[in-house]
Amino acid sequence: MKIKYYLGPMSKNVVDAVLEYNNSNGITFGFIPSRRQVEFDGGYVNNWTNESFSKYVKNKSPNTIIQRDHGGPGQGYEDDDGRISFKNDAKFFNLIHVDPWKKYSDLKLGIIETVEIIKFCLKINPNIEFEVGTEEAIRKFTIEELKILIGTLEKKLTQAEFNKIKYAVVQSGVGLDLGKMKNTGNYDPVRLGKMVKVVQSYGILTKEHNGDYLLANEIQKRFILGLDAINIAPELGQIETCAIIELLRDDVDIINELFEICFDSRRWEKWVPKNYQPASNKLELIKICGHYSFSDPRFTSLIEKYSNRARISMSDISNNIQMKINAYLKTLKDN
Repeated sequence: MKIKYYLGPMSKNVVDAVLEYNNSNGITFGFIPSRRQVEFDGGYVNNWTNESFSKYVKNKSPNTIIQRDHGGPGQGYEDDDGRISFKNDAKFFNLIHVDPWKKYSDLKLGIIETVEIIKFCLKINPNIEFEVGTEEAIRKFTIEELKILIGTLEKKLTQAEFNKIKYAVVQSGVGLDLGKMKNTGNYDPVRLGKMVKVVQSYGILTKEHNGDYLLANEIQKRFILGLDAINIAPELGQIETCAIIELLRDDVDIINELFEICFDSRRWEKWVPKNYQPASNKLELIKICGHYSFSDPRFTSLIEKYSNRARISMSDISNNIQMKINAYLKTLKDN
C-alpha cells in the first residue's frame, strides 16, 4: 500500500474525520503520532497510549497505517533513550520513524544509534518497517551525508534488516511558522531532486516533513520530482482551532478563558520570538497552540459552557469541525 499523505492525529476530531475519509475513499491517509501526542503512558491527544490509539484506529479502519513520527531519544517529555517508547511502537504501530538526531547531531553517532534502534525494534516485531533521517529543523543533511547515512546502514544491517527501511527523509529547505500559519524557508527543488535520486538508488521511498500550508500545486511539484510521501500535522490542528475561534470569537469572556488555557500550557513558546507579547496577540497565541489543549478538562468545560449559552449541542460543534477537516482532506485527495 502506497500512501502519499501522512497526517498528525492532532485531535479526536481529526482522527475521526480521517478514518471516515479512508473508509469512504480507500486508504488515502496514514497517521504520524509524535511521542508527545501518543505515548506508552498517554499523550496530549485524547490521552491515548500506543495500544489504545492503535485499537481505536484499527477497530474503525483496519488497514489505516500508523507510523511513529520522530521516535528516538529525547523526543518525548523526558530526556530518555527512547527504548521503552520504541518497545511499544514496535508492538502496536506499522512503521517507526527512527530519529536519534535531536540527541546525536554527529553523523557517525547518529548512524550507530539508528542501527541499534532498528535491530532493537526488529527483535520485538520482525514485521515492523522504518523511516530513517530527519527534518531540517532538527538536523540539516547534505546530499553527501544522506548518501553516507543510507550506504552505512546498508553495510551495518543484514539485507533482511535493511529491506525493512521503507522511507528516508529528504529535505528541500523549508520549515513551519505556526504564528503566521505559513511554510517558511527557501524551497530548493534542485536539492530535493538530488536527494530523491540518492534514496531511490537504494530502492527506498522518499518522504518530506513539514508539508503544512503548501498550495496544491506546490505539493504536486514535489511529487513530480519523485517525492513519494509528505507529512502534514500542525495545520490540521489549526484548522480545528480556527473553527473553534469562529464559534467563540463574539464571546469575549470565553475567548479570554481559552487564551488563559493556552497561555498556561506554555506550548506556544517554541514557536514565537523571545520578545513575543502574548497579551497583545491573544487570538494568534490560541491559533498557535490551541490543539495542545483540546484534551484539557478546562477546555472541554469551556466548550460545554459555550454550547449551553449558544443552545447548540457538542455534536453540532464536532460536526462543524469535521466538515472543515473533510474539506481539507478532499483537497489533498484531489491533488
